[in-house]
Amino acid sequence: MTTATAQLLTVPEVMDRLKVGRSKVYDLIRSRRLTSIKIDGARRIPSDAVQDFILGQIEEAA
Repeated sequence: MTTATAQLLTVPEVMDRLKVGRSKVYDLIRSRRLTSIKIDGARRIPSDAVQDFILGQIEEAA
């Protein structure tokens, strides 16, 4: 993952991409299955982290 060049997404943007609710996104962050950072109290998720999560889920399902 190249977080330096990754676009930072908000929680609602991640909710939309993964088609899940707010609490599920925070559960994924809490369980460290989805990487995130805090910027002055605002939670941001690198777009690469979302892609990595999706790919990991696909590999688990296979």
